[in-house]
Amino acid sequence: MGSRRLAPHPNMATPRLLFGDAHGVVYDHPALLAAVRSGDELLAPVERPAPLPDGSALCLLPGRRPIGIDPATGELVTLREVKVGRRTFVPHAIGATLPPGWTRALLPAVAHKALAGADDAPVLPQWAYTAAALGDDGPVVYALHTDRRRHWSTASHSTPDLATRVRARLADRGRADNPVWRQIARCALEWRCFTAQNTFYGRDEGAVPSSAACNASCVGCLSEQEEGMPPASHERITRPPSAEDMAALAAEHLETARGRVMVSFGQGCEGEPLLRWREIAKAIRLVRARTQRGSINVNTNGSLPQALSKLVDAGLDACRISLNSASEDLYAAYYRPVGYRLADVVRSMKLARDRGAYLALNLLSFPGVTDREEEADRLWRLVAEVGVDQVQARSLAIDPDVYMAVARDRGGQGKALGMRALLDGLKHARPGLVIGNFARARGERGPVGEARQQARGRGRRP
Repeated sequence: MGSRRLAPHPNMATPRLLFGDAHGVVYDHPALLAAVRSGDELLAPVERPAPLPDGSALCLLPGRRPIGIDPATGELVTLREVKVGRRTFVPHAIGATLPPGWTRALLPAVAHKALAGADDAPVLPQWAYTAAALGDDGPVVYALHTDRRRHWSTASHSTPDLATRVRARLADRGRADNPVWRQIARCALEWRCFTAQNTFYGRDEGAVPSSAACNASCVGCLSEQEEGMPPASHERITRPPSAEDMAALAAEHLETARGRVMVSFGQGCEGEPLLRWREIAKAIRLVRARTQRGSINVNTNGSLPQALSKLVDAGLDACRISLNSASEDLYAAYYRPVGYRLADVVRSMKLARDRGAYLALNLLSFPGVTDREEEADRLWRLVAEVGVDQVQARSLAIDPDVYMAVARDRGGQGKALGMRALLDGLKHARPGLVIGNFARARGERGPVGEARQQARGRGRRP
């Protein structure tokens, strides 16, 4: 590695390399500049970084050796040992995790395990590790601020009064006996899920857990992991709830919440809601018998088009379909679907579009893979062909080496264009497309989405 020359961008001062010790203390290197990673490629950063956003955190990447750039030679340097004061130790690489509203642009530059001789490198937990460095005014990250709306801010969630709010809601016997309320109480307090917390704050998008089972086995699943992988960061609801229990929570939220009012069946931390379409369709009808207020959304893998059609028949007006790639082989390698293929997912997208439901893609992005030339082109063409209303740019939460083992020889190839170019290309491919990180409620879905929703409400085919 040390023989490769990298030229820092001539129009900016490249931030300095960060590294950490085994206790999690972070240091900046006095001489080495920061390198970054895109896929398997190590680079001198070209884009200007952003100051570490509020709600971000620097994180230790254990067993991974930091890689910097010698400013005198432009060569990559793997930092294997450092001396700080009188202490000499083996350093660990540093990355960052981002708050809602931000999308990762580049990965931390680390020596691969075999090259680093690091047998102490565990598989990293499911977080979206982002390149970080030290700028003139403090830590910086290589990320894009893709959704500037503030209702998902870290300051307005996990507040000191949250536990009191949860206890007050569950003091009612009807809620306490409802497994959906009990599950989102755990989600809100134990796992800090903002969507679950919203239900107790009485605002914006509320969560409706709906499924314990799934027809995919995603490599980066947040709620179920294979042996040898890090523990899952969440636990699914143990038993599938009844239509009545789901409807009770959903209707109450839609009737009383303030702000951008909506409920979502299915979350990224649970099973697939389309497997329970009959119960969810019944729940939607029960909700709409009580109130016409707000939006009803489903978060899904889009595996069962006819099931999604039944939910639209029942009154579903929005769906968010998750996708990591528009390439069949890469999609299948990550999702490991059972009984469906990417073609079925595309059919669900088209069905939602044709039936007038607001269609968002939950794009699980990964720098150096999602933005490869052929990958980007396939995604642009899919978004244009289907007529997607919104792309939610989500950073895929996974150990980068684990995902590269899946993606390295799969999907579209070519040079990485960069995440900014990928998102700009989406907007060019689909005029009027909304780019952001959060679901849009009724009244904020952009001119294209709103026109389709109004046509649907008048009973016309959009």
